[in-house]
Amino acid sequence: MITKEKIKSCAENIAKSINIKKEGECILISGGLYCHDLLEEIGLCVYRKGGIPHITSISDYFDESRFTDENIKVETLAKTRKHYLEMIKNIDAYIVIEPLEDPSIRTRVPEEKLKAYTKSIAEERNVLYGFKEEYAPGKKWCYAAWPSKKAAEFYKINYDLYEKFIVDGMSIPSEELQSIVNKVGNKFENAKKIYVTDEFGTNFWVSVEDRVKIHDNGILSDEQIALGDLGGNLPAGEVFFPPHEKQGEGKLFIPLTKERYTHKFLKNVELVFKKGKLLIDKVSADTNLEVLIEAFKQREEIDKSNNVPEIRTYNICELGIGCNPVITEPVGYILTDEKISGSVHLAFGFNISFGGTSVSQMHWDFITAPKENIEVEYKDGSKKIVMENGKLIEE
Repeated sequence: MITKEKIKSCAENIAKSINIKKEGECILISGGLYCHDLLEEIGLCVYRKGGIPHITSISDYFDESRFTDENIKVETLAKTRKHYLEMIKNIDAYIVIEPLEDPSIRTRVPEEKLKAYTKSIAEERNVLYGFKEEYAPGKKWCYAAWPSKKAAEFYKINYDLYEKFIVDGMSIPSEELQSIVNKVGNKFENAKKIYVTDEFGTNFWVSVEDRVKIHDNGILSDEQIALGDLGGNLPAGEVFFPPHEKQGEGKLFIPLTKERYTHKFLKNVELVFKKGKLLIDKVSADTNLEVLIEAFKQREEIDKSNNVPEIRTYNICELGIGCNPVITEPVGYILTDEKISGSVHLAFGFNISFGGTSVSQMHWDFITAPKENIEVEYKDGSKKIVMENGKLIEE
């Protein structure tokens, strides 16, 4: 059981993460009923910082029922929530705590209804992330994990360890985490290209020349806001770049990942990309390959319907290096897996909100095993191995 003190500590870090700058900022806070105590503590922290919170939550029963109730039509689920859309146009920031206590419920709902819902929130994402010029640069945001015994069972992990990854991983003082991410980030100063390999078949390179390098300590800095990078996840602990979207190639091996809407797991995924673009016809996986392909194709359709000037659904958009010392093993949950020390994640889709040039409804982080080898080619032409078998090389 999570103590009240830990809940308050996490709430404080979550509220700090959105960097409330002035009196009267309107903050939307949402999540599941299972974590309502946390939502209220976040709201109180927002008040103390001079912000104005609004809290909304739903139960797993409601989430599952809207997709399984035979009297709720697909066409209804596909409609944009215009009243909600008007509200988020008027907020300064939003905080989302993982809404489902039991992620498995999404694996049991009709696919056509889930696709309709995904389509319905596209315009909301345009507002929140500033994908359309009239909404740019978007809203400040934080998406945070929260543990439950049902989720631990879903991920097949001991609950106490799962709680440790999330709660303790989120409670690291920002100064301590900043020191850790700086130590990693300094290895990539003036980097031109980054080469990543491992024993499982990962072998790729990307270009980060003159692209911003972001040290994620869980607090949105003034510098990030100026850049247009308006949000992040908790637990934090990574160094990441928006690489050049049309450069880089190779193969990426992912032991375990999960699609964000269906919550279906994919094991032993292999991705091949060339000139920065995923070759979707060369993707392989031991399980649920069709889920990955369908997810990309559906986002591509939405991007086309949004009249995105250049379709970037399949282009690389983020390279990240995990460095949270509390999180030690993958479970298939992106919010914790991408922070594992020694792992690398490569994402495809949008990155315009953190220094890149791509607009898309897609953003999927694919995380390697925590045993990566990383070589950096610097702008002066020199090369250096900075990580071997997941261990940062000390100077």
